[in-house]
Amino acid sequence: MNRKWFLIETAGLFAADQLLKTYAEQNLDKKEERKLAGSVVLRRVHNKGMCLGILSEKQTVVRYLSLAAAGIVTVCQAVASFGRKGFWKKQGLALMSAGAWSNTFDRFARGCVVDYVGFKVKDPKIAEITYNLGDFFIAAGAVILSLCSVFSPSNKKKEKIQRTEDIEEQMQER
Repeated sequence: MNRKWFLIETAGLFAADQLLKTYAEQNLDKKEERKLAGSVVLRRVHNKGMCLGILSEKQTVVRYLSLAAAGIVTVCQAVASFGRKGFWKKQGLALMSAGAWSNTFDRFARGCVVDYVGFKVKDPKIAEITYNLGDFFIAAGAVILSLCSVFSPSNKKKEKIQRTEDIEEQMQER
């Protein structure tokens, strides 16, 4: 798949999350909950910290940690995009990049991350947690990259496969 499609995907996912954040900001009152489907609810929460509000009193630190993380993921995505193989790795990095930049954009533009998806579950601590699409993108990308790492052939196997392909190529030339 052409590398530009992963960039378009990243931009599209970023835009989708930003649109939903804007919708939540404009249409949901604080403390209001709207049932979406099953146990999924829409609500508007401003998170000034990192995950679960960690470091919320140090917003400048959080902004620059977020910027650094988004930058690192983007560099990894750029490097991966030049390879011919690795569809799933590129997919995971595109998801992570979209989520990282969406949340980083919020931190700089809004002063906080807008979260809008919650779950009605029995455990009150878990029911309190609110997410946004960017969070799901980051999590899904991390799962995909982890699976790529677990199921990719080791370097020794790759070298053996390459040597075998080289030998086959030499034999065909004769």
